[in-house]
Amino acid sequence: MSFNAVTSSFKVTRRRKTPLAETLQVGALAGFAAIGFALIGAYVAMDKRHVVEDTLTLSQIAFALMAIAAGYVAGRDRQGRPSGTRVVVHGAVAGLTAGLCVSALVLLMGSVSLRATLVAASPMLIKALSLGAPIGSLQALVQLPALGALLGVIGGLFAAMPSRYRRALTYGFAFVLIAGLFRDVFVSVLDNLPDLNGPDWEVFGPGGLNRGSALLLLVGGALFCLVRDRWNAQIDPARRARSSKAGLALLLVGVLVLPLVTNDFVAQVAMLVALYMLMGMGLNIELGLAGLVDLGFVAFFAVGAYTVALMCSSGPLAVADVSFWVALPVAVVLAAGAGMLFGLPVLRVRGDYLAMATLGLGEIIRVLVLSDALAPYLGGSQGIIEIDHPRIFGVSLQSPAALYYLALALAGVVAFISWRLQHARIGRAWLAMREDEDVAQALGIDPVASKLLAYTIGAAFAGAAGAVFAALVGSVYPHSFQLLVSINVLAILVIGGLGSLPGVLVGAIVLIGLPELLREFGEFRYLFYGIALVAMMHVRAEGLWPATTQTQENARA
Repeated sequence: MSFNAVTSSFKVTRRRKTPLAETLQVGALAGFAAIGFALIGAYVAMDKRHVVEDTLTLSQIAFALMAIAAGYVAGRDRQGRPSGTRVVVHGAVAGLTAGLCVSALVLLMGSVSLRATLVAASPMLIKALSLGAPIGSLQALVQLPALGALLGVIGGLFAAMPSRYRRALTYGFAFVLIAGLFRDVFVSVLDNLPDLNGPDWEVFGPGGLNRGSALLLLVGGALFCLVRDRWNAQIDPARRARSSKAGLALLLVGVLVLPLVTNDFVAQVAMLVALYMLMGMGLNIELGLAGLVDLGFVAFFAVGAYTVALMCSSGPLAVADVSFWVALPVAVVLAAGAGMLFGLPVLRVRGDYLAMATLGLGEIIRVLVLSDALAPYLGGSQGIIEIDHPRIFGVSLQSPAALYYLALALAGVVAFISWRLQHARIGRAWLAMREDEDVAQALGIDPVASKLLAYTIGAAFAGAAGAVFAALVGSVYPHSFQLLVSINVLAILVIGGLGSLPGVLVGAIVLIGLPELLREFGEFRYLFYGIALVAMMHVRAEGLWPATTQTQENARA
């Protein structure tokens, strides 16, 4: 008997456990996740940040969410529906199990020194996990399991709620969490608003939200969600489209005025978001419209950056002494030419082969820039420094806010060109190729010419982004053009929504701006961030702001 015949007749079936055993398993998984969160040092690092002043820290919220999630999963039956008293009993058992696991960790750290192998198992962690209770006391033994059981019941009741109320509570909690986490941003905005005498201390405390403000935000966020859902259910599609446009207009207004009402750090983060938004517009032409997976996008970004560096630098490697506005179109043309040149041999392949070919292109550019052969011309690992800042009417653009508006203005021009291309005949040809290249070719679309045009235009936009990057930073080094840049831009499109111009803006804010604002947590900020992204891809696989065509297709499906 052949191997295929044996394997084709073999079926893998999951061995079902009893409901109680599955509940214990869910609780143990939540407990082990909480233990891992504590032993990697994330609990102590995030316990210093209060979301609600003197009430809730970020680490306590993380532990509570784990127990609530265990109760939520355990409170549902095998068909995924909440069933009777199960939501209370099984939710309590799951939360209790999770609490017992964490309590056992506290007892173990109190009796055995684990710091030789686990540096994070410090007395500070023991004190934080025990909530101030003496180690070995009855309170220390009981409080974590009891709290876990209570949170598990909350999770079970959350599963039994109607979906509209569950979504409303999620919105309210999100409002509180965002306001508490980004307290400094909101305080800086309130400080710069006129005719306001210290309102930041009425809403925020020294480390987070005040309790009353947190309660108001929770209720306000829930009411906002309920009113919005009711409004969307009653209005017609035309009015819903106008409402979406109004939301986009409000988002654009916020983007325009943000640097004027915040501090220099927030303006610098906004400048980085605008730069990645400019790059995302270019890759959106290739991937979002034409369906070309380009992992070598950073190569054209490097072409634009080095062109401006060589033409605008006052260092020994400069080949010209011109202004940024003269070097910018040259960088765009050279990047577009490089895109056409490198696109000719690789665009006859598709899918994974195209991704690997473009990945090789990006590595070729990186190696060439670092090579000794080109070091006399491009500076090698030493890079190019002393790049002049752009000037407008004799005024040098050096402040973060001025450079932010420069990147934002170019991103607006690129967005307009992208929008016009998307709604033109070539844009419809790109969309047809993205859906099915064979069918598009049967309809008379030349796939090579169309893909080459998309690749060239995307490369030109990447060159513009590289030119702005060189002007913003004032120096260019090879380590700035790693593969991670292409991966980040690709992730922006996936998170925001492929083919969606507003999605590029939202994706850049979420993927680039938020981690920069949470730098105080070090590398731990990527822990919850990665978990949130994985969860989001399950909930909204089409992106945070999907394209209109994609939304209509999902609605018909």
